Amino acid sequence: MISLPFMFMIGSAGRNAGKTELACALISRYARDSEIVGVKVTAIEKLDGNCPRGGQGCGVCTSLEGDFCITEEEDASGGKDTARMLRAGASRVFWLRCLRSHLREGLAALLERIGPDSALVCESNSLRKVVRPGVFVIVKDKDSHTFKESAQNVLQSADRIVLSDGKDFDLEMTRIVLSNHGWGLLEDATAIILAGGSSHRMGSDKAMLPINGRPMIQHIADQLAPHFEELIVSANDPQKFQFLDVPVIPDIQPNQGPLVGIFSSLLASPRETNIVLACDIPEPNVPLLRKMIALSDGYDAVIPKNTGGMIEPLFAVYNKSILPAMRSSLGHPSRKVSEVFKHARIRYYPLGQHLQLKNLNTINDYEDYIGQNDIA
Repeated sequence: MISLPFMFMIGSAGRNAGKTELACALISRYARDSEIVGVKVTAIEKLDGNCPRGGQGCGVCTSLEGDFCITEEEDASGGKDTARMLRAGASRVFWLRCLRSHLREGLAALLERIGPDSALVCESNSLRKVVRPGVFVIVKDKDSHTFKESAQNVLQSADRIVLSDGKDFDLEMTRIVLSNHGWGLLEDATAIILAGGSSHRMGSDKAMLPINGRPMIQHIADQLAPHFEELIVSANDPQKFQFLDVPVIPDIQPNQGPLVGIFSSLLASPRETNIVLACDIPEPNVPLLRKMIALSDGYDAVIPKNTGGMIEPLFAVYNKSILPAMRSSLGHPSRKVSEVFKHARIRYYPLGQHLQLKNLNTINDYEDYIGQNDIA
């Protein structure tokens, strides 16, 4: 999976849903302060002369020579989607036509032309299969109840389903941010990273293990920062994490396990809704966190449960309403987080086979992750 935090990807549930209208609105809003590059991606199944929409089609598929083709739009006066993005204020606009089996190669060639750190607004469903963008939304006609196949394939990866009447959207544009971390869609929630553990299974402090030349906790924080109003770290050595430039909350009772860390951080959080995750989850699934936040009304916590029935309390949503139950459980001999759940309103979120959380507990886990992702 290619990580492109500076890409805002817009998919569509069906034809004429309004994705280009949203793309143009985004470009128009942010092109005043930043150079925005527009991208339209057309993924082609095969060159057999048949249009995937049925009939003879427009010739896009049959005219492709090779595995992909990149065209830069230079005429802002036309009616094409790419021309509309140029008129909206994009500094440059590209159309990538590509065989679905060669999306990686096509994208790599495009990034060579525009640079990997360019701020992008991209129209595509299929590209989400190979790219992890800063934000991915799917635009759907508010009166439609169906999703085309390419949208169904990436539905679980969407940060938001945006309803549209063709002109207006149920998306607060003020919640969208473009920062030095990339694109973000802010949640009214605090993100709490737990970094107070002993890391005895790892053999060294897992929070400080390098990923792409940065400590793992920095790697995680940079992914969360564009999406949450507040970011805090739970740790008993505030000086150690000064470089993050976020509040570091020590445990009210040091070295007593994650329950005390969560409790102390919830007390310090300025927001009712909080996401909590351990510092050994290098790729936090933000769309999954958003889904759990959306389900948290009326509950004290939303806790993932994997296919084997195991719960994941260190990648979960906690409302501050759980504090009384936590305070009571601090006196329990085990001080297990799960002990709290017996006395609180808990909603369990089932993780499907493809939504298992990846955490790094041992040095072998870390080395495997580095090797699989070709990073250091």
